[in-house]
Amino acid sequence: MAIIARKPESQFEPCPAGLHQAVCIDVVDLGVVKSAFGERHKVEIRWQVDLVNEKTKRRFDVRRWYTLSLHEKANLRKDLECWRGRKFTEQEMQGFDLEKLLGANCQIQVIHNLSDEGSTFANVQAIVPYNPKQGPKLAPQEYKRQKD
Repeated sequence: MAIIARKPESQFEPCPAGLHQAVCIDVVDLGVVKSAFGERHKVEIRWQVDLVNEKTKRRFDVRRWYTLSLHEKANLRKDLECWRGRKFTEQEMQGFDLEKLLGANCQIQVIHNLSDEGSTFANVQAIVPYNPKQGPKLAPQEYKRQKD
């Protein structure tokens, strides 16, 4: 009798591409991670968007990894300044608590990329401030923080 291995069918559906209203649902400390540029302390910011996945009946979520740095060239600093709509003050540069982001609304631009295996995944390309004209602020739904 043959023993056949197959590639599993993915049930994962990525967040649709486009500009979405979102709320920050978690900030996760990933610790020190090896990268092409050496070891870096990484964090992951997670958002829920205003669209509901018809299969799961839950909101889509998206995530982005950052090096934990407010250096002028760091993506974390660039995205936070865009999200907040202002530059960091010198006092904030001495230490900014990322947990202040929990529950904060914004708009995120989601793009789709293909993995080497041909799977589609969603990436956060840009973050801009929440626009009240978009509607009421979002509150997190059905999410338990990773640290909990």
